[in-house]
Amino acid sequence: MNEMYREKADKVVSYKTYTDAKKIDALLEINSDQYCNLGTDSTKTEVNNARLTSRYIFRLIKTMDHALGNMLLRDSIQG
Repeated sequence: MNEMYREKADKVVSYKTYTDAKKIDALLEINSDQYCNLGTDSTKTEVNNARLTSRYIFRLIKTMDHALGNMLLRDSIQG
């Protein structure tokens, strides 16, 4: 499941016609989508995999907007 989100994120980053802002919006949408698909019956492993995928997405964002990426990564560790 998480591989699907990583593949989507990689695909968005490779788009040539998207601006960095549009790429970041799409990446954040992918990130929120994965959390929306988690439920109360999700295992601890599924939740941890979602966190790892979020960090992967945040690192991709960091390549486009260093300050925003750092902020997201820092907050993902604390939360």
